[in-house]
Amino acid sequence: MTPPLIRLQNVRKVYRTGGREFTAVSDVTFDVAEGDLVSLVGPSGCGKTTVLKILADLHKATDGIVQIGVAGQGGGTGFEAGRDVGMVFQQALLLKWRSILDNVLLPADILGLPRRAARERARDLLAMVGLAGFEDKYPYELSGGMQQRAAIARALVHDPKLILMDEPFGALDALTREKMNLEMLRIWQQSRKTIIFVTHSIQEAVFLGSRCAVLTAGPARMAETFPIDLPFPRTLDIKTTERFGDYTRRIYRLLGME
Repeated sequence: MTPPLIRLQNVRKVYRTGGREFTAVSDVTFDVAEGDLVSLVGPSGCGKTTVLKILADLHKATDGIVQIGVAGQGGGTGFEAGRDVGMVFQQALLLKWRSILDNVLLPADILGLPRRAARERARDLLAMVGLAGFEDKYPYELSGGMQQRAAIARALVHDPKLILMDEPFGALDALTREKMNLEMLRIWQQSRKTIIFVTHSIQEAVFLGSRCAVLTAGPARMAETFPIDLPFPRTLDIKTTERFGDYTRRIYRLLGME
């Protein structure tokens, strides 16, 4: 049996400030197989972003086991957080003084990757996310959805093993968000990257995920993880099916909303 790319076991995170303690994550356990798109869903403020920061090695877990690859976090796995992780945030966070192409190239510049090869890959990625011809534009010339596409290309440019996405479509209007969900699935199926996608939208979690991990209200505790057995490629029509409704109701129940 192939070992998971990521394993979190009884992970807990406590922040200590001014002599006081705040528990952000109380008990999180789940595995992520290579190539999975895992939806991490839970109420706003429950600790989902903290879990992503632990996976990105921006924060250390207070207790529990964090394994990425063969050994544990910081254990010489050959997995480097800076090199092997790409991140996409709720806001695109593009640098307004850099062209779209140069924004996508930012991780490659920081990591000192060969410029010519990086530029070629950046152009290929912009074409993949539907932004061919926009390389020389600046962020203010793009819509919110287009800026998020550029942010996804930026997260992929250094060819990371893992993509962490923190409610990347939360600031978009409903119609654009639906379109970006479809784009997200197309990009995932084309890139075959391992993705953890944080959302508080139950429908979005079911529509996107090959697996779903459900967190309770903060401090986060794992309610359940399960595969989402809906066929790919997915279209918006799948949201009207009984099986889609069954999955959404299952998450509602886990969150005590039914």
